[in-house]
Amino acid sequence: MIKEYKTIKETQGPLMLVEHVENVKYDEIGEIKLQNGETRLCKVLEVREDAALVQLFESSSGINLKESKVRFLGKGLEFGVSKDILGRVFNGMGKPIDGIPNVIPDKKVDINGKPINPAARIFPSEFIQTGVSSIDGLNTLVIGQKLPIFSGSGLPHAELAVQIARQAKVLKKDSKFAVVFAAMGIPFEDAEFFKNSLKQTGAINRSVMFINLANDPAVERISTPRMALTAAEYLAYEQDMQVLVIMTDMTNYAESLREVSAARKEIPGRRAYPGYLYTDLSTIYERAGKIKGKEGSITMIPILTMPEDDKTHPVPDLTGYITEGQIVLNRDLNKRGMTPPVDVLLSLSRLKNEGIGKDKTREDHSGVLNQLFAAYARGKDAKELMAILGESALSELDRIYASFADDFEREFIAQGFDTDRSIEETLNIGWKLLSNLPKQELKRIKDIYIDKYYIEK
Repeated sequence: MIKEYKTIKETQGPLMLVEHVENVKYDEIGEIKLQNGETRLCKVLEVREDAALVQLFESSSGINLKESKVRFLGKGLEFGVSKDILGRVFNGMGKPIDGIPNVIPDKKVDINGKPINPAARIFPSEFIQTGVSSIDGLNTLVIGQKLPIFSGSGLPHAELAVQIARQAKVLKKDSKFAVVFAAMGIPFEDAEFFKNSLKQTGAINRSVMFINLANDPAVERISTPRMALTAAEYLAYEQDMQVLVIMTDMTNYAESLREVSAARKEIPGRRAYPGYLYTDLSTIYERAGKIKGKEGSITMIPILTMPEDDKTHPVPDLTGYITEGQIVLNRDLNKRGMTPPVDVLLSLSRLKNEGIGKDKTREDHSGVLNQLFAAYARGKDAKELMAILGESALSELDRIYASFADDFEREFIAQGFDTDRSIEETLNIGWKLLSNLPKQELKRIKDIYIDKYYIEK
């Protein structure tokens, strides 16, 4: 028998204090029944002696403290999973918002998941093709990796997220692939863009979407990524699928944590974020990976906006410590119409060398990657020198490199959001660009590959 309490002491913002409770546990879900029969959900944040501090998943308006009742359900927040979740759109609480009846679940799973035993993890080593040259060619994504996208306000990270969700695939023919998309604190227009873009291309059929709008409760925003990862874990570890999880925007998620932390009057950390921000983010990011004995995997691309393009902001800073690299979007490239505006010099995939080479991408990939990076970096330096001293001050070789940098941005980076390139196409474009350099300048590629792929003018 579940006991009901009419002992609500007070509410403050998203928090409510309930007194004289028994056997209530941290993270337990409760139901608040209002005097008009309406029911709202809450979650236990703290238990002190016989009092419980709970966090409301909806507004506290309309709650009559004397007449409302609270009962605790003895379990955490759960999400009902089955194969039928593919093609569906849910809100941040796991309720369908696509106008289709509820999913009949095979089972209900606690959204907080279980930690992966480090000894059971398989080191990431298999290539995922996103169809985006600046990622596949130079900052390769590997199955089981966590590779965030660092963006700025106004940059087209939403378009890049949809492009990756639409195009991403595992090259092994027998692999089943799915995308789980979690959007947190986004405007209604962005939500419609995500849904319509995936529907128009048919990618929605292999996707599961969780959407939390900007006007939805901040508390719901905190549950959204955990709902998404619960769905991903079911598809990966019980349905043997290769799952790509895309989450945007993690900065909105962190701000919701800050809002709740402030309401609890906790001692703030950097920029008023809670001191446990690193720990909280790690409980999300570390749910990616591949486990021994399981065919499926979870690969994660969190997207976050950096306030004032500041990489030292707590959210990108802490994210960088937990994840294996970053894809950085460049404001100058975007102004010049280079889309997707990936800054390949600031971007890094720490696991890229594990997912490239013979039988994975192509035998020349490593050399092409290093040579393109080095040539583009030298070309950018030459262009900066040209801006200061003029073109006449450059050597003939420096002018070739400056021209290479322009061609690289125009042909390799600026593929647009609708172009899906195979890894073969990406590497062939790389060789086309490298063939504009003197052959003796290709010092990072083995001679056997130069003889095979270099295009003589």
